Amino acid sequence: MSISNRRPWLILVICCMSLLIVGIDVTIVNVALPAIGRGLHASLSDLQWSVDAYTLVLASLLMASGSTADRFGRRRVFQIGLVLFTLGSLACSLATSVSALVLFRCLQALGGSMLNPVALSIISNTFTEPRARARAMGVWGAVFGMSLALGPVLGGLLVTGLTWRAIFWINIPVGVAAIVLTQMFVPESKAGTARRFDPLGQLLVIVMLVTLTYSVIEGPSRGWGSPLIVTTFAVAAIAAVALVRVESRREQPLLEVRFFRSVPFSGASLIAVLAFGILSGFLFLNTLYLQEGRGYSAMHAGLLTLPMAAMICLFAPVSGRLIASRGSRLPLVLAGLAEAVSLALLTQLSDRTSLLYLLLSYVVFGIACGLVNAPISNTAVSGMPNSQAGVAASVASASRQTGSVLGVAITGSIVAGAPAAGLASASHTAWAVLAVCGLAVAAIGFASTTRRALGTARGVREMLTDEAPGTAAAPAASRREVHVHDGVDGT
Repeated sequence: MSISNRRPWLILVICCMSLLIVGIDVTIVNVALPAIGRGLHASLSDLQWSVDAYTLVLASLLMASGSTADRFGRRRVFQIGLVLFTLGSLACSLATSVSALVLFRCLQALGGSMLNPVALSIISNTFTEPRARARAMGVWGAVFGMSLALGPVLGGLLVTGLTWRAIFWINIPVGVAAIVLTQMFVPESKAGTARRFDPLGQLLVIVMLVTLTYSVIEGPSRGWGSPLIVTTFAVAAIAAVALVRVESRREQPLLEVRFFRSVPFSGASLIAVLAFGILSGFLFLNTLYLQEGRGYSAMHAGLLTLPMAAMICLFAPVSGRLIASRGSRLPLVLAGLAEAVSLALLTQLSDRTSLLYLLLSYVVFGIACGLVNAPISNTAVSGMPNSQAGVAASVASASRQTGSVLGVAITGSIVAGAPAAGLASASHTAWAVLAVCGLAVAAIGFASTTRRALGTARGVREMLTDEAPGTAAAPAASRREVHVHDGVDGT
């Protein structure tokens, strides 16, 4: 097979490298939370912020990063993101206080916001044939599972054998390699029509997410009815309403509100919030339960979750094949039901729950996570014009990160103040809330994939394509991607 024939798959591998380091970073940090707490004398809310500061910045900037990549070049923005993520990882390993760690996690997230949504956009425009794109998304999902598999084990090894600081070191060689390979093999591409920056929309997104997260994390300690918490909840609501109104009136908005007229796109976005809220809540609670509640080491805790991550690796490609042959409904409904079953099992946790019972719930949960990611990604980008692939992919990624923020904030708030000995029983309500979210994933997955719902997606695509500048004069050109410097042969 020639280089040109292998090029799409080489590009997929390079893009997946960014997903690998970002995914590993999530699970590694969760496994290391107790060690970080001891090393930096951090409280439960401090640990929540060390996770949520990262996901907050990601969620806030993902949409801007996607449109920036469409405007200035996807390869360029992708490489800048790799540099910032790698430098942020190095800085995190040197942090001497919780405040410093949170700050450096924000730097990591600034780079991370330029990685996965831009990588998805690159993949979307590399694999334009629907079945090939579905297979590529299946590989993408498998790498996500691999990152979850490696994270707990590597985290356990590094924390137990070295120090919690070592969990950030592994990002550095992968990041450097990805920077070099991107320059060599990934062609530069831009959207045919550049999008303007939207500072007001960006500000409203940040205000909404920060105030909402602050309210949920700090509510238990400050009091849900305290003036500060009530005010921040109100500010979050006002910012959300203002965001919709402002973005509806802009010619080139940060958040394309019209995307949500597509029922499959809206469904995928909401499912992303729920599914990744479930995942982040699970990782956060399960780490605390195994290490603080049961007294297991970081290595032991990582090994116990390995069957879950293995199921993600196995079922992510299955999800891609199901999408290619049957559409998104089946994997979404199965994923939601599997999440509900596994989390319902965890509502019965105690300090003496058998390992076999735990492993059963982890395996079912891993199957659910393996099935759910690919249909979210595929639905987000396949129903939109290629010229707006970056923006569409960014909305999906922002939805994932918003869910991750809320998952940690809500589950952490439910168990806040519980002693280690009572953590298992205190977590029952949190597991029940997550189980209900799993049922919602199944219901929305079914409702958003009906024939009528799919018709709304076609209508939105036609509307956005018809309104693209220059369509009347040159309809083909308005949908054409602009490829510039190749990076290999200079064309």
